[in-house]
Amino acid sequence: MAQPSRPAKPSLSGEHQVPFDDRGLAYGDGLFETVLVRAGAPVLWHYHAARLALGCQRLGIALPCQASLEATWQGQPTADLEVLKIVLTRGSGGRGYAQPEVVTPRLLSQRTPFKPSINRWQQGVTVRICDLRLGHQPRLAGIKHLNRLENVLARQEWSDASIAEGVLADSEGLVIEATSMNVFWQQSGEVFTPLLDQCGVAGTLRAALIDQGLVRQGALPLSQLAKAAQCWVGNSVQGIWPVTTLLAADGSPLARWKVGMRDPLQRIAHQLLGYESSAY
Repeated sequence: MAQPSRPAKPSLSGEHQVPFDDRGLAYGDGLFETVLVRAGAPVLWHYHAARLALGCQRLGIALPCQASLEATWQGQPTADLEVLKIVLTRGSGGRGYAQPEVVTPRLLSQRTPFKPSINRWQQGVTVRICDLRLGHQPRLAGIKHLNRLENVLARQEWSDASIAEGVLADSEGLVIEATSMNVFWQQSGEVFTPLLDQCGVAGTLRAALIDQGLVRQGALPLSQLAKAAQCWVGNSVQGIWPVTTLLAADGSPLARWKVGMRDPLQRIAHQLLGYESSAY
């Protein structure tokens, strides 16, 4: 495992100007978090902080001090609901892939007003199977590193606005995630989510639902997803979207599900995020 970089106080760029030699820009050498902020307070922050710390350990980047991280959401809120994006890179310098002797991580952040897609909570969504298959790299599995080219390429596979998400499988044909969400399915009366020990991003809402005892981790071949009793996609910003239609990569329908009036997964997930049940 890589040795941690020499501790240094992260630089904070309010202007978000990233120099040409920044390693996050050049190599994807860094991490990011996307956090729902409600009335100026980050939601599920414990889980975001834990994932960021794990990512820093895996990549050997010094974890920013708590004061630096808290500064990313402090200040006058621009709206009741915001999305905070935190980007942490290893900083500048180094010859080729070799890192410089003295490392100064770069911490960037931005808050923007946000409104969830309530109609997708209520009516459900259509998702498709992606052609792209995720490669295995256990040292990067679970963390939210900056090199998201697999997800970018997968998202290029469709332009139909009626399709909300794409489901990604790994090289062994197991369901892993959606392009920007985690996947959940119901089987034999229980709710499962893929085990992400080889690839994929372990979402913070996913982690909270596992801790609540509502969701278990398991393996599901992509060919069996259409046979699930119910399917959902979700993350810690948008909440949970029930899947109503699953399409093959060629657009042909594979499965259809009805949206339940009392969806316990959605209800508990949205309570964790602070979304009012009256909204849906």
